[in-house]
Amino acid sequence: MPLDPARLTADLVRCPSVTPEEGGALQLLQDLLEQAGFSCSRVDRGDTPNLFARWGAKGAAKSFGFNGHTDVVPVGDEAAWTHPPFSAHEEDGWLYGRGATDMKSGVAAFAAAAIDFVAATPPDGAIVLTITGDEEGPGRDGTIAILDWMQANGEAMDICIVGEPTSVEHIGDMVKIGRRGSMTARFTVTGKQGHSAYLHKALNPMPAVALLAHRLSTHQLDEGTDHFDASTISVTTIDTGNAASNVIPARTRMTVNIRFNELHTGQTLTDWLRAEAQAVTEATGTKIDMETQISGEAFLTPPGPLSDLVRRAIGQETNQSPVLSTTGGTSDARFVKDHCPVVEFGLVGHRMHEVDERVWTQDIHDLKRIYTRMLTEYFAPQR
Repeated sequence: MPLDPARLTADLVRCPSVTPEEGGALQLLQDLLEQAGFSCSRVDRGDTPNLFARWGAKGAAKSFGFNGHTDVVPVGDEAAWTHPPFSAHEEDGWLYGRGATDMKSGVAAFAAAAIDFVAATPPDGAIVLTITGDEEGPGRDGTIAILDWMQANGEAMDICIVGEPTSVEHIGDMVKIGRRGSMTARFTVTGKQGHSAYLHKALNPMPAVALLAHRLSTHQLDEGTDHFDASTISVTTIDTGNAASNVIPARTRMTVNIRFNELHTGQTLTDWLRAEAQAVTEATGTKIDMETQISGEAFLTPPGPLSDLVRRAIGQETNQSPVLSTTGGTSDARFVKDHCPVVEFGLVGHRMHEVDERVWTQDIHDLKRIYTRMLTEYFAPQR
């Protein structure tokens, strides 16, 4: 019998796999895949659980990859949930639970598609599944660890589909062919503490941080590109912690977040931020220290054979003509893109991370059909 992806989703939701806990989710998938003839390896690194699975010969001439994650964000206030967050409660066509949308349903859909496909029409090639337990966490030892292990062991994917939720209103209306880069900068502005009545004896860091915030937030990095919106800078917090109204503080801190397109890199933006901080230092006499964290560089898989394959499969199964987009946050596609061409396609994502997170079960079946169509066309004999 065909593998029911909605039932598999429910089984995965029942695994309490809040990052970094494995919760039984990867073991469930490994058992299922091994029974179907996949060669599986746990690629755990540090405290992060990861799974690599391959059907077909190592080094096959053609290799189709899927990537996803089974870890989920915390449930928040459990009392606010209508149904227990790991109960996989089904009602009126919906399946409730943490991870139901992001993204145990996507993993279930591509695992079910791969298992049924190799059983019905064994392809001349390999199918690779890379599944991590650390997409919602730091990400240092998740998909990166799997890709490192693949390189060391001679494993490869020719193309990859990341099964993250990408659809907006209806399954198949959007495909992600790239993502903006993301980075955070944290500034510490130091002056000299003193009494507010004796300004000449103190050096107030507050005007300096206000000037820096103004310079950064009013600067236009670019006007966008053919595939990306304009890059953005957001001041997300300014913290001084000064409870006294008559004391000039010694220091204050500010954090900014930048989402950037392919016109920039994390390094060029770091250099620009440092120059802006130096200009404010020279203007105010304060000392400014900066730390940056680059979550991912901007990348693009240009429209071509891979996106055409995905769009045809979606059109054949849903009659949708998806938009090719680079909007949204980051995903593990930012790591996969260094290994092979990658696009992201999955379910409607607007309920992910919510209290009462839920997925429409018919969409899971539709997603499995679309993934199966991709596999069928990719491995079709060349005429």
